[in-house]
Amino acid sequence: MAWALVSTIKDQLSSFIASEFSSIANVKGEVQKLESKFHTIQAMLNDAEKRQVKEEAVKLWLDKLKDVSYQVDDVLDEWNTAMIKEKIEKQQKDDEEKAETSSAAKKRKVWPLISIPNFFQHRDIAHKINELNEKLDDINKEREMYGFELSRAIEVVERPKTTSFVDVAKILGRDEVRKDLVSILLGEGSQKEERSPYVISLVGMGGIGKTTLAQLAYNEVKTHFDMKVWVCVSGSFNKYKIAMEILESILYKSPKMTAPQSLLEFEILEFLESQSPNMTALQTLLETICRKVEGKKFFLVLDDVWNEDSTMWEPFKLALKGVANGSRILVTTRKTRVAEIMESVSIINLKELSKEDCWLVFNKIAFFDRDSNQREQLEGLGRQIVEKCKGLPLAAKTLGSLMRFKRSIQEWKSVLDSNLWELEDAEIKSIFAPLLFSYYDLSSPLRQCFSFCAVFPKGYVFSIDELIFMWIAQGYIKSNANMEIEIMARDYFENLAIRSLFQDFEKDKDDGKIIRCKMHDIVHDVAQLMSKNECFTINSDINLGLDYKNARHLQLKILKEAQIPDAIYSANNLRTLILVFQGDYNLSTLFQHFRCLRTLTLNFEYDDMLKELPDVVENYIHLRYLYLHKYDDNLPETICNLCNLQYLKVTIGRRFKNLPQGMGKLINLRHLILDENGYIFEPMDFPRGIGKLTSLRTLSHFNISGKNNCTGCKLGELKNLNYLSGSLKIRGLGNVVDACEAKNAQFNEKIGLHTLDLNFHRENDMRMGNEYDDELVLNALETPPELEKLSIFWYEGTTISFNSTMLLTKLKTLYLEGCIKLESLSSLWKLTFLELLTITNAHSLKKVGVEFLGIESENKKDNKIKIFPNLKYLCFMELYEWEEWTGNEGMREAGENEEDCFDIMPCLEELKILWCPKLNSLPNFLGSTGLKKLEIQGNQILSERGLTQDFPYPRNQD
Repeated sequence: MAWALVSTIKDQLSSFIASEFSSIANVKGEVQKLESKFHTIQAMLNDAEKRQVKEEAVKLWLDKLKDVSYQVDDVLDEWNTAMIKEKIEKQQKDDEEKAETSSAAKKRKVWPLISIPNFFQHRDIAHKINELNEKLDDINKEREMYGFELSRAIEVVERPKTTSFVDVAKILGRDEVRKDLVSILLGEGSQKEERSPYVISLVGMGGIGKTTLAQLAYNEVKTHFDMKVWVCVSGSFNKYKIAMEILESILYKSPKMTAPQSLLEFEILEFLESQSPNMTALQTLLETICRKVEGKKFFLVLDDVWNEDSTMWEPFKLALKGVANGSRILVTTRKTRVAEIMESVSIINLKELSKEDCWLVFNKIAFFDRDSNQREQLEGLGRQIVEKCKGLPLAAKTLGSLMRFKRSIQEWKSVLDSNLWELEDAEIKSIFAPLLFSYYDLSSPLRQCFSFCAVFPKGYVFSIDELIFMWIAQGYIKSNANMEIEIMARDYFENLAIRSLFQDFEKDKDDGKIIRCKMHDIVHDVAQLMSKNECFTINSDINLGLDYKNARHLQLKILKEAQIPDAIYSANNLRTLILVFQGDYNLSTLFQHFRCLRTLTLNFEYDDMLKELPDVVENYIHLRYLYLHKYDDNLPETICNLCNLQYLKVTIGRRFKNLPQGMGKLINLRHLILDENGYIFEPMDFPRGIGKLTSLRTLSHFNISGKNNCTGCKLGELKNLNYLSGSLKIRGLGNVVDACEAKNAQFNEKIGLHTLDLNFHRENDMRMGNEYDDELVLNALETPPELEKLSIFWYEGTTISFNSTMLLTKLKTLYLEGCIKLESLSSLWKLTFLELLTITNAHSLKKVGVEFLGIESENKKDNKIKIFPNLKYLCFMELYEWEEWTGNEGMREAGENEEDCFDIMPCLEELKILWCPKLNSLPNFLGSTGLKKLEIQGNQILSERGLTQDFPYPRNQD
């Protein structure tokens, strides 16, 4: 991790020398000395990091070097921050002078603002660098006695191949065990069950494949149960947390209960989330679980159980006693004692894989995409390497992922002959050694990214976006002028993932990208091993007697009614602080410390919320990443002095009403995310100056002010924000008076946007004449060329026109809601790539006819006119005045005589008509679509005519 940190600083040193600071000769010389020493030591670090596992003296030497490395990084960042602030101040001065018109003001412009720090600032930084050079001299003398080998590190992180992930789920060598487990779970061939609940335990050492086997069986049998729940227990047996997860899964995720069945259940969850995890709340949870599962065939998986106290399990056993026969509880654990105290009826002890099965796991990955000649040359070495796996699937999988990227025979021999196999500790030798190979094979930036994950607890579900933004904040990602740093960070993650260092991937349904994942416990142990004394995850209720002075990354959970422990205040060098609260705390004292932070997360559990962010947050000059979860106040103006801030995410509360006026000073901000957390996004004041944030890549919301003052934000602020990507929600389009302003926002330049919400909410209805015209504003918008999803809310035009300036050639989803004056759907047929269309609350719409289908010759293919050729899902909801829907009939009235020339909605699979009480018929063309599901609710007319969800429905509606 030290080697990676030093290499990161190297690039900063180069730019530092080239800066104005280099004009001072003595400082320039000291910086050059510093850089030279870093280059020399860097060549030794690869060997030193490997030897630290076995040699304590080497580890101590590395610790000294890491400490100096962090100090160098801080000094350089102080200098760069001063430069950024001067740039901002100069820009502010220039803006003020431009606003003045007097001749005196013009004369003042002759005097430039001094753009370098004063003499004392130079002297202070020079003094710090002298001290650091002296420390490096001492460290360099010490390293000579260890005789480190020179090595040239590979610093470049290559982009992963698109075919990176290999599925080994079917070749784990557990077919017989899996069949036996499935048979037990289904109760096949079993006698009358006398014990309820019926518990089965999978027991085996870490990395043996317990969780994987449980997942395979879980997915195979889940349809045989009324309710199914999976809980990852890991670590302490937190009864409240486990009970809460069970109840939430029962109410929300069970296949036959996809949503809470009553308002009472909503109230139960809301009440419990607001309570501290005490015995009263636990009892309420267990009683509710007992009622919900009674008489149901229930399947519960408790994954990774460690606790051997039978009294912890007893309340759950009683709560589940009323489940139906055939119910099952599956436990995975490393301890036979756990299986015994949980009174397991069946205990399955997982053994190591056979040599051949272990080879199959390794072979499938290591030889992926290789030709037969390579396989023949490397198979002998591969089988010898597999011998080192000792039958552990995790080891075989990890080593297979490592060897997949090694092409030469020599590279394979170097792994086989490595001294890492000679580790003395038996567990480290059998389990950690294969993972350490993967770790040391990583480039220096990837090592840092991997080790950083140790700050999160075991079993943690990583949000990939948040993880890579944290990596960026720490400076782990090497910048590249030809590629966005976020894309590079995603590549870093992909590189770690294809080496089997992450698992349990959850992918986005639209683009297939991984959005969440986990890390195996053993892999997490390796990350902890490589970041020992730097990364900590602790609770406020444990003994905090450790020394945290060298801690760099800390996650601390403060339990209800506990205090922030004084011990953590010794961690003055923290660069990451993740605080999880279960109560209301005054953070003023906390913010007096930790001035080196790059990443800060304040996360409140249950119903508690952060009421105020202290003004002294401005002292965190190094801060790049700030996440405030459940923040219920306006942000302080001083937050705008965090000129290095790149990522700001706020889960807002109801009292969050406006952003600070000085937001325009955050010139390095790349991601501004306001998360509604279930709340309706109320009107909020956005300040003028947002348009100065030209580095923004993510802007979740943008509010247009209807106030005629100098502080209100207008749509034109978006003009220069052309790097925006992902999703953007715009509220207040009804406040736009001038359609030219809509055009000048230049959405057609924002090629990264794929989702757009246009909300025409207006702050008042005091309109005069055509002062506010939603149709003109919508027509003036030049939509992003890559737009795939478009939602329009509270639009007050009578028609929706998609003109030539709206580039909607890739639009797949359109959602219209609250368009209360809409009378015609005349231009929707132009959206030929549309797959999903929903129209709701269009109270003025009375007829949908030929105008909706848009008969145009340009749609004609193979002598047929294609109308909505890609539409799969169509929903009309709460159209209370809608009476008539015509199709082919309307075409005949329009002068078309041949029905066969039209191919209408050929891909339509699902149609919903919900609460449209006056609709009296359905069009004939629906009978020739691919319709698989028809849902009609709230329409007595159609119900009386025999139209149900069953097919075929009556073709003739006359």
